[in-house]
Amino acid sequence: MAGLFSAMGAQVAKRRVFFSFHYQNDIWRVNQVRQSWRYNHENTRETEGFFDGSIWESSKRTGPDSLKALIREGVKNTSVTCVLVGSQTYQRRWVRYEIARSVVKGNGLLAVKVHRMGDSQGKVSSEGPNPLDYMGVYRAADRILLAEHDGSMWVRYGDYTQALELPTTWRRPHDTNVIQLSTYAGCYCYKSQNGSENFSSWVRQSASDVGR
Repeated sequence: MAGLFSAMGAQVAKRRVFFSFHYQNDIWRVNQVRQSWRYNHENTRETEGFFDGSIWESSKRTGPDSLKALIREGVKNTSVTCVLVGSQTYQRRWVRYEIARSVVKGNGLLAVKVHRMGDSQGKVSSEGPNPLDYMGVYRAADRILLAEHDGSMWVRYGDYTQALELPTTWRRPHDTNVIQLSTYAGCYCYKSQNGSENFSSWVRQSASDVGR
């Protein structure tokens, strides 16, 4: 899919992108990504089919159930999830839950590294692992389930324990050997790969990878 439904009266698929990130560490970098895309592409935003559908972490929401509900609602009307990767993003419980809900939803996935972008003081960060390397899927008793890496081994993912229906384009696990989610997703560096110009094409590719 290239986003065009037909040659006559061609329309572009409207894709909403959910951003997942470590709020405390990377919000300044995240805002640069979002605002740079908006400013550089404001006139073509609709034609390119890109709409921002992310939510913001709220300090007022202290309970896990309310935060889970907020994340579920935020992911609901999106078709692509972009994990903006900083130095510690892979460790965040709620980033992992956002990724899990994105898999449940059938969203296309991509990871974009933002560590080389400056924070509010212009300081760059160290490169962190791709969070999609730390989550995966496996098969047990004829069900496909989510797994996460706890730093030493793969364990069943505890915040979502139901069986999954994977996108038809994804390779399916046949046993308990975990397939990392990064297998299904592109990984880019916003700074070195000219994200301000190329981000929309990365989104299109991620959507196409799951048939959207």
